[in-house]
Order: sequence, then C-alpha cells, then structure tokens
Amino acid sequence: MEKILFVEDEKIFIDIYKEVFSQAGYEMISAIDHKEGLKLTKERRPDLIILDILIAGNGISFLEEWKKDPEISSIPVVAFSNYDDPKTKEEAFKYGVKAYLLKSDFTPQQFVKKIKTYL
Repeated sequence: MEKILFVEDEKIFIDIYKEVFSQAGYEMISAIDHKEGLKLTKERRPDLIILDILIAGNGISFLEEWKKDPEISSIPVVAFSNYDDPKTKEEAFKYGVKAYLLKSDFTPQQFVKKIKTYL
C-alpha cells in the first residue's frame, strides 16, 4: 500500500482527504506543521508528500530543509494550496516540487486521481 504524507494545518482538510485517500487504497499520514512533516518524512518514508504551502511554520521552509536532506529529497512533493501567488509558485518549483495545485481546482476525488500521476 502506497503511503502519502499530507502536511496540512487545517483539520477539516486532513479528515476529508484521509477518508478519500483510504477509500482509494492509500495509507495517509498527516502532519500539522513543517517540523512534524520533516520528522514523519524521515521516520515513515512516504511514497509522496502533499504539502500545503501556507502551513504553520511555512511550506517553503519545509521545502528548503527537504531539499538539503539527501535521505528524503528523492521523495516527490506536490504543493497543494489555496495560495495562488506567482512568486511562491516559482519558489516552490525552484526547490523541486512536482506540481503546484490549487485546492479550489479539485474535488477530493479529482485530487486523488491527479495525485496517482505522481506516484
């Protein structure tokens, strides 16, 4: 079973996506800030990380630390946010995210289907 780490600080999103991903046959673990996200990435070795750029502690900080750590930097990251800022998107891609997706563009089911292309 493929494992997805969802770094998100809004509990409602965690609950919704945990349900949808488990129904689709994935194990989903979650972290509420960038420090916990990095810790769980090292401990649990997910197949994919979904990162809310506006998490507490800043998603860009997560990407900076993830990129510098050879143990985890090969794990793909998809940014998933409501924040549609060109400068932030550019920075996220500079650090190596596979995609920068907007929450408003997807239903949870559409998002799961989209995420399959990054696994």
